[in-house]
Amino acid sequence: MNIGIIGATGKAGDLILKEAQERGHEVTAIVRNRTKLQHDVPVIEKDIFDLTKEDLSNFDVVVNAFGTSPDQGQPHIDAARILTKALQGTNTRLFVVGGAASLYVDEDKTTQVIDTPDFPDAIKPMAGGMAKALAQLQNAADLTWTFLSPAVEFDYEGGRTGTYQKGKDHLITNSEGNSYISYADYAIAVLDEIENKEHINERFTIVGESK
Repeated sequence: MNIGIIGATGKAGDLILKEAQERGHEVTAIVRNRTKLQHDVPVIEKDIFDLTKEDLSNFDVVVNAFGTSPDQGQPHIDAARILTKALQGTNTRLFVVGGAASLYVDEDKTTQVIDTPDFPDAIKPMAGGMAKALAQLQNAADLTWTFLSPAVEFDYEGGRTGTYQKGKDHLITNSEGNSYISYADYAIAVLDEIENKEHINERFTIVGESK
């Protein structure tokens, strides 16, 4: 497949790019600064907020691994709006590296992770912005998308186990009762879903074992 990765120099984007390359996909890095890129791949050097249909519609999948600091939420909302506009009415699938804050912790879907007492205030802006970005996708017409929420503990230093469990809209835990996934296993899940197309126009989540 022909895959474009927005934010390919970030932690998640870099690992997703590596995983896609190792599986033999054609990969293009979509970044603001090509000098930060560690891989020899085609590059679109452009800010996410300036991307257009012409930039993106030739890809089979566009992965949005765009990141912000924890105190910024509006950029995620704006990015969702811009990418939705660019990809509506095309055959290009939008795959969003999402957040865990919008996962539900109760069966009736009345309480999200962000609403729980222990959720850190410092990251609420970013978490809330990503939750609103998901809502935009869920309400978008004529758009093919997938949103993957990681576990609450999203561990960049964690090992690659090659295995994970999937859920939909609710927080899930591993055998130790923890909501955990490593970045390496998350990247595997992203490419598995891109290839298998099991969650079209929906959000799903994953959890893994620590290594």
